[in-house]
Amino acid sequence: MSARMRTLTPLAAALLLAGCSMIPTYQRPPAPVADSFPYPSATDGTPAAQLPWENFFTDARLRSLIASALANNRDLRVAVLNIAQARAQYDIRNADRLPNVGLNASATRAPNAFGKEASIYTANLAVSSWELDFFGRVASLSESALDQYFATEEGRKAAQITLISTVANTWLALAADEELLRITRETLATREETLRLSKLRFENGVTSEIDFRLAQSLTESSRAALAQTERQRANDIDALALLVGQPLPPDYTTGVDTLGVTLPDVPAGVPSDVLVRRPDVRQAEQQLLAANANIGAARAAFFPRISLTAGAGTASTQLSGLFKGGSFVYSAGASLVQPIFDAGRNSANLASAEVARDIAVAQYERSIQQAFRDVADALAGRATYGEQVRAVGAVVEAESARYRLARLRYDAGVASYLDLLDAQRSLFAAQTTLVQSRLQRLQNQVLLYRSLGGGWTEPPVAAR
Repeated sequence: MSARMRTLTPLAAALLLAGCSMIPTYQRPPAPVADSFPYPSATDGTPAAQLPWENFFTDARLRSLIASALANNRDLRVAVLNIAQARAQYDIRNADRLPNVGLNASATRAPNAFGKEASIYTANLAVSSWELDFFGRVASLSESALDQYFATEEGRKAAQITLISTVANTWLALAADEELLRITRETLATREETLRLSKLRFENGVTSEIDFRLAQSLTESSRAALAQTERQRANDIDALALLVGQPLPPDYTTGVDTLGVTLPDVPAGVPSDVLVRRPDVRQAEQQLLAANANIGAARAAFFPRISLTAGAGTASTQLSGLFKGGSFVYSAGASLVQPIFDAGRNSANLASAEVARDIAVAQYERSIQQAFRDVADALAGRATYGEQVRAVGAVVEAESARYRLARLRYDAGVASYLDLLDAQRSLFAAQTTLVQSRLQRLQNQVLLYRSLGGGWTEPPVAAR
């Protein structure tokens, strides 16, 4: 063989090795959702996926809690460790594409041809069973592991987005708890005073026992509502501590109410943009790519598997002469295994890989539909919560005026005591509903931010 041919032969083998792949050509499945969202969104502003959470949440206390959660939350820590584990699995698969070289040393003692015992010492570098990946089996497995690694990266981003929104919603719920506690305590104080006066009137024969018992019932109802709100606040404190990953001070307060919290509005854009911004959708697509690569490995299993073994070193009858004066020895070998009868194992593996790919397609499409619904629900809330808060606020104003007039009429002896207590009860219910409506509107804004991929900002680097 000429020198030119000896140069081209390894090159041709390398090109064959790199160019052959049994992985099906990937085509992204069409999105099974509408081309636009059913509710309008803001037209101006920074898209959620490009708006850092530090700029969306402007309250210093809330930002401090989110930063602590990102540093200490155990679920997020597990997500980060899953990335490291997936990277290690990819490194393992990728290492299979290169030969394993090891040092072998041996010593044997056996009778020679003359019936005398002789010792033989050998030391060599050996390549053990390196598969020539002509049909891309090893490369397909490596590609699948790489896609799984990318999927865990996207999973960590999705976990961070969920963590940030959950911390924010829990903190907002805690602010609402504190506001409800204040309203409930004020209402309880008013009802206790009303009960005291009602008891005096009843004992002096001015009013009936019915009025006294009604005042007593409303007072105890306020105490029950206070206990319930205190329990809810304690639960929210515990939930927030779990999310943050460290205990909160016993006297921790948000320092705000639902009226004092403002969050920016973000544009939704079109559904195709959501697919790009949502890490959970990208995670599902990476898992689909991994399943697609596994089909290539399953197809390659039908073709011959060629492996090489080789070794080179020295041998000597004396240990001291092993590396000085020993004889040079070498060995080389190749093996080819062509599946002929495997009881349908390879066919079953291919069928399993194809079904796994179909499952991944369904899961990818499901993630798109879930993303679409999340945004649609948040936009529906954006379109309606404003009017709900305005209407409930008007109810509070009306009930406040009604209670004030009922108090004046009762003191003047024009209205009954029942009218006064009914106005007081309606005012408390309206105030509670207003706080809850404001909380729902704020949490809906957080939902819209999260649904659009807010909470994770891609670093300014070139696309992978």
